[in-house]
Amino acid sequence: MNAIEKEIRNLREQLDFHSHQYYVLDDPQISDAEYDRLFRRLLDLETRHPELVTADSPTQRVGGAPLEGFSTVRHNVPMLSLDNAFDDEEMQVFDDRLHRLLPEEKEFEYIVEPKMDGIAVELVYADGIFVQGSTRGDGTQGEDITANLKTIASIPLKLRPTAREIPSRLEVRGEVFYPIAAFRRFNKEREAAGEPVFVNPRNSAAGTLRQLDPRITARRPLDIFIHGIGIVEGINFLQQDELYSALREWGLKTNPLTEVRRGIKSAIAVYYDFLQKRDSLPYEIDGVVFKLNHLELQQRAGIRSRSPRWAIAYKFPAQQETTVIEDIIAQVGRTGAVTPVALLQPVFVGGVEVRRATLHNQDEIDRKDVRVGDTVVVQRAGDVIPEIVKVVPAKRVKSSKKYQLPRHCPACGNSLFRLPDEAVLRCDNSACPAQLRQSIIHFAGKGAMDIEGLGEKLVALLLQENLISSIADLYYLRKEDVARLERMGEKSAENLMAAIEKSRHMPLERFLFALGIRHVGEHVARLIARYFQSLEQITAAGEEELLNIHEVGPQVAASLRHFFEQEKNRALIEKMLAAGLSPVSGEARVQSDEKFSGMTFVFTGALKKFTRKEAEKYVIDRGGRAASSVSKKTDYLVAGPGAGSKLQKARHHGVTVLTEDEFLALLD
Repeated sequence: MNAIEKEIRNLREQLDFHSHQYYVLDDPQISDAEYDRLFRRLLDLETRHPELVTADSPTQRVGGAPLEGFSTVRHNVPMLSLDNAFDDEEMQVFDDRLHRLLPEEKEFEYIVEPKMDGIAVELVYADGIFVQGSTRGDGTQGEDITANLKTIASIPLKLRPTAREIPSRLEVRGEVFYPIAAFRRFNKEREAAGEPVFVNPRNSAAGTLRQLDPRITARRPLDIFIHGIGIVEGINFLQQDELYSALREWGLKTNPLTEVRRGIKSAIAVYYDFLQKRDSLPYEIDGVVFKLNHLELQQRAGIRSRSPRWAIAYKFPAQQETTVIEDIIAQVGRTGAVTPVALLQPVFVGGVEVRRATLHNQDEIDRKDVRVGDTVVVQRAGDVIPEIVKVVPAKRVKSSKKYQLPRHCPACGNSLFRLPDEAVLRCDNSACPAQLRQSIIHFAGKGAMDIEGLGEKLVALLLQENLISSIADLYYLRKEDVARLERMGEKSAENLMAAIEKSRHMPLERFLFALGIRHVGEHVARLIARYFQSLEQITAAGEEELLNIHEVGPQVAASLRHFFEQEKNRALIEKMLAAGLSPVSGEARVQSDEKFSGMTFVFTGALKKFTRKEAEKYVIDRGGRAASSVSKKTDYLVAGPGAGSKLQKARHHGVTVLTEDEFLALLD
C-alpha cells in the first residue's frame, strides 16, 4: 500500500507540474500522449483505491455528478465594480481626484492591464487547497460554482510550493473567459449539430459556468486570469505587481501583458497600444484597467459603496451598433454550404464600416426572427464576419414577412439538402459555379498559393469567358487569352502569368491548405506536410497513420481520407502535376534553410515592420518555433514599442532581446 500511495503522490506531482507548464506558462515539457498516459495511470489507481482520492487530485477536474442547484456564497470582502472612463479627459479627472485624496504624491505609479470581457469569479484556497469558487453575484454574495471551476485546467487545485510561504487562507478574484479560437470551434460544432450558436465568448463562458452538470463544463476549454485579492492571511505585500509575482509563483495565472507605468500620460499610452492590437489578441477585451500599484495608497484612497477610488476601467469604443436590414441573400460557399447573409445599411462598428452580417443558418434566423426591414443590433469582434445580435421589435415594419432560405441552390438550381447532424443547407453539385468560384478564390489566396492579382472579379471573368472550368485550368492559361479580357492588357496578363508560375513551386503545406479540404486549415496543413515526405505519402496515408500526428484528430483524418479517395479530386491533382506543379516538401525546405532549427522566438509590443503572424511565419519557415510566452527555454524575444511584462521576464531569464531591425538582420 505504501508503494501505491507513493506512486499516486508522484503521479499527481508530475501531472500538476505539466498542467502548469501547458496551461499557465504555455511551455509544455511532454507530449499530449505522455500526459494522457500518466493521467490514465492515476485514474486507474484511484479507481481501485477510492480511499486515496483527494480533492486536489488532477482526476477531480473531469466533472462529477450533476448538481440539483447552486447554493449561495457570501464574500468575506465585497467584490466591487469599477468606475468607467470613456476618454482621456475623464482619465485625467480620475488622476486629479487621486491627487486631491493623496496630495503628498507627485506622480502615481499605475499598474495597467487588459479588461477581460469575461465572468468575474472568486477562488478560495485553504492551506493551499482550492476549496471554494463562486460567481460575483451582486458583489456581496454569489453562487457556489466550485465543481465547474475545478474543471478549468489553468486553475490550480493546489498551490505550488515555493520559497515564498503559502498563506493559510487566500481569496483571489479573476475573470473566466473563452479563448476566441476555442469559442469559434465550439460554435461550429454546435452549428453542425443543429444546435443554436452562442452570440459571443462572454455569453458562452457565462452559460458554461452555470451548467448544473460539471461534465459539460469540463468539455469546454475555459481559461482564467487572476487580477485581484480579497484576503491573504499571514503575508503582506507592498505593491500590486509584487502580489501578482507571488500569485504566479503559487501557480495562479495573471495576464502577462500587464504593465507598470509612472504618470497618467504614460499609463494612457498603454490604452492606445491595446486599442491598436485588440483584434489580434487571442481573447476578447473591452477596455483597460488602471490601478494604483502601491497597496498602501489603495487603502488610503478607500472605496465608495460599489467601487474603489483607486481603480478605473477605460472602456473601448462600442463594438455594437444599430442599423437596418435592406435584404437577405443566400450565399454559396466552396464546400456547398448555403449561408444566409444580411445586407445592411452601412454602419461603423468599432471603427470599421459594416455592410454585411452573417445569419448562420435557417435555425438561427427563426430563433432571432430576423426579417428584411428590421432594425437590428450588429456586433463585430476582431476579424470575424459581423453578426446580428438581436432584432429591435419596437421598430419592426408591420408588413414584414418571415424569411425562408430557398429550396434550390441560387447559383445552379440544384436541390438543397440538410444532413441529420447539421444545421446548414448544402448543394452537392460538384459543377456548381458558385462553389467553383469560391474554391478558386481560396486556392489563390495569400495563405494558400498566393497568386497575386487573381481576385474575385478576375476569377468571375475567367469563368464567364470559359477560360477555366477548374482550379487546374489556371496552370493551362495563355497570356494572350488573359490579355484580351476586359481591363487587363499585356502588362496585367504578364503579371498574372508570373504569379501563377511562381505558385508552381509553393511549399507543400500551402498546396494542401489551398485544396480546401474540410477541417484542414493552415496550421493542420503545416503539421501534416512536415510529418510526411511528399504529396504522394499524404495521399496514400491511412487514417491510423494520420492520427499519429499531434493535433490531428479523427474528424481531420476522416476528412483527408475522404478527399483523396474521391476520383474527381485525384484527377484534379494529377492535372495540376501534369502542368508542372511541384509542391516543395516541408523536409526539403527545412534542409535548405534551417537556421532557426531548435530555436524558440517570442514577439511582443506594437510591431511596426511586420505583423505578429508574419513574424511567426518567418520563424516557422526556417525550422523554428514561435511561442506566446517567455520562459527560460526562449532563445529570442523580439520587442516592439510598448513591450511590457514579457520584456521584464526575458531579462530575468537572460533571454536575448532583439529589436525589429535586429530580427530582420537575423533573417538575412
